[in-house]
Order: sequence, then C-alpha cells, then structure tokens
Amino acid sequence: MTAIDEIRDNFELLDDWDDRYRYVIELGRTLEPMPEAEHSAENKVNGCVSQVWLQKLVDRGNGAPILKYRGDSDAHIVRGLVAIVLALYSGRTPQEILETDAISVFNEFGFRDHLTPQRSNGLRSMVERIKTDAKEALADAS
Repeated sequence: MTAIDEIRDNFELLDDWDDRYRYVIELGRTLEPMPEAEHSAENKVNGCVSQVWLQKLVDRGNGAPILKYRGDSDAHIVRGLVAIVLALYSGRTPQEILETDAISVFNEFGFRDHLTPQRSNGLRSMVERIKTDAKEALADAS
C-alpha cells in the first residue's frame, strides 16, 4: 500500500485528469487481495453505487488499538479511491482516524470537481464507516 504523502506528491506531478485517473486505477491494483469470503454483507459499505467492501482488523497490542483495513471494489476507479482511503486511515489509532479530515485531502487532490456525485457520496460513506469504527473502538477501550 502507498503512503498518503507519496500519493499527494504523485498527484502534484500529474496535471492531466486522464493521467490522474490512470494513477488512481493503478493505486487500486496495489491493494492487498481481499479474500472472497470477506466480500460479505457485514463488510459491504452502504451508500456506494459500486460494490465496496471494507474489512476491519483490530490490533489490540500495546496501548491504543490500531485499526487496519483491507478493501475492495468491483469498479477500477473506486478500487483506487479505496486505496487512497486506506492510505489515510489503515494502521492508525482511533484518535488519529477521528482527527484526519479525508474530505479536505480529497478536495486537495481535486476530486470535488472531477468525481461524479455518486462517487463522492461513496467516498463519504467509506470515511463515515471508518470513523464509526474508530468511535466504537474508543468506546470499547474505555
């Protein structure tokens, strides 16, 4: 998986939106494969036009829990958007997740003007799902 700073740097190098879309699709190909059994109703993200699944894995090692995710989609561009969401959130504590404003990052990348309203809603649904997981993990830890 690619770090969000590397994604940000690569986006700045790409001026043309066709190139940016190709890059987003390429990011989707870097996702760790998600076992078919995890394409379940429990992992399905509601509010996305395309099929999107997020599998939450909680590492309760030392200290605060760490939320890790696997993700997948049946659409190439959306799979790339999943990769960007996971670069932002996977491997973080619940507090870090709640403090991260994904929408501002997506606006910085220019997605507000270049994604369909349906894909924008799907992005928000993924972010809301992860933030809900973070709130639940915080509640469970206290």
